[in-house]
Amino acid sequence: MRRGYITVFLSLSLTLILSLVFTVIEGARISAIRMKFECVTDIGMNSVLAEYHRELLKQYDLLFVDTSYCGAHPSIANTEGHLRNYMQKNLEPGEGNRMLGSKDFLAMNVELAKILEFSVASDGGGAVLKRQVTDYMNDYPIGAVLDKITGNVGLLQGFGLDSTDVGAMRSGYEAEIEAIGLPEVEVEEGKFEEVPLNNPADAVNSVRGSSVLNLVLEDPSAVSAVKVDLGSYLSHRSGRLQGSGLCAEAVEAGGAANELVFQTYLFEKCGFYGDELDKSLMKYQIEYLLMGQDTDWQNLEQVAKRLLMWREVANVLYILTDSAKMAEAQAMAAVLSAVILMPALMEPVKYLILFAWAYVESLQDVKTLFSGGRVPLWKTAADWKTGISCIKDARGSLKQDEGGTGLNYKEYLQIMLFLQNAEIRTERAMDIMEMDIRQTPGNAAFRMDACFDSFLARTSVSSRFGYSYEMTRCYGFY
Repeated sequence: MRRGYITVFLSLSLTLILSLVFTVIEGARISAIRMKFECVTDIGMNSVLAEYHRELLKQYDLLFVDTSYCGAHPSIANTEGHLRNYMQKNLEPGEGNRMLGSKDFLAMNVELAKILEFSVASDGGGAVLKRQVTDYMNDYPIGAVLDKITGNVGLLQGFGLDSTDVGAMRSGYEAEIEAIGLPEVEVEEGKFEEVPLNNPADAVNSVRGSSVLNLVLEDPSAVSAVKVDLGSYLSHRSGRLQGSGLCAEAVEAGGAANELVFQTYLFEKCGFYGDELDKSLMKYQIEYLLMGQDTDWQNLEQVAKRLLMWREVANVLYILTDSAKMAEAQAMAAVLSAVILMPALMEPVKYLILFAWAYVESLQDVKTLFSGGRVPLWKTAADWKTGISCIKDARGSLKQDEGGTGLNYKEYLQIMLFLQNAEIRTERAMDIMEMDIRQTPGNAAFRMDACFDSFLARTSVSSRFGYSYEMTRCYGFY
């Protein structure tokens, strides 16, 4: 039998060696805890973003996370719960280690998963939404489109089509006739009666208050009958959810949103009369962006009225420069009995006939646009479609016309949308998105103000071995 022994020197050496080993092991534990904390935070925050809304991406190419998760109670607290869950799952030992009975070397738990800031789609009047749209449209060849839109807007404003009041001009000539008065003839001894003016323009004036759609459409009953409850959509909803606005990282990455780019995006994603989308609830979506009424009929009617106003201004201003048409109107006025008896009535009656003729031409323009044809902003004699006899039967004289030169219906809508208030346009665009997404399975309560695209989170973990760490990070779709 051999005796074993250990020297004092070796005993002291082992103590130092073991201290070093345990220090290295503990240092490795600390480093591993820090590294795993960083990894699970990244995994958790990326996993939150991976829950982006699929229908919103499919229909509108937008990346947002719905804080209701297809439920009826949106809250950022729901997302905090998802973040905590993702982090905790990735901190737990794998199934294989648990089966082998091995101990958790790190023994970590999530202590905090708090979202401090987040950007919802409607923040800043829709700035968050438009930033994403600008990024999406970055490679879209829109330069020529934008130049054309701004050019047409410049022409419209240059011609004064949005500022000239032809109604006041017409009323001035009517007042002039009233001031002159109609001639009287003696029908019996001592009894006089006014000679009726029988102005041909009266037939046109009698339809001025009628529905424009009923005047210009071949089959008004074919217009969409969709009606919605606007109170449930973002532009009319009270108590909207609000985030912290556009985050600095997103601004730096994507730059400021361009309103013209956003408008081009809307025409890519939304339908309008003559180019409706099967997926849409309201069939005339661009018209809704412009007018904001609760029915397709009213939105289309209001657009038709605005088109009619623009065309009437343009046609009145043109016809007053056309000597041939002025002569036709004078000839028609000259044969009226009241004018023969009182020549002073000639000028105001002539001008009322010209205004009536321009109105019928304007109805024809709107009918042409709704038929798929084109109408120039400013006409020449070759572009004029109606004859002076049309004022006797305004509606009956209108014809389907799919030809012509100038702008089509879509290009007139582009001008209108450009002139629209930017914030109103953006809010109504989010209404349209809510309408369409709510038609898909599981999204009956979908809200754009419940959707975020970036968030700042503070997370912390602790270890059973007495360590704890905290970090703050910002993640988003930018």
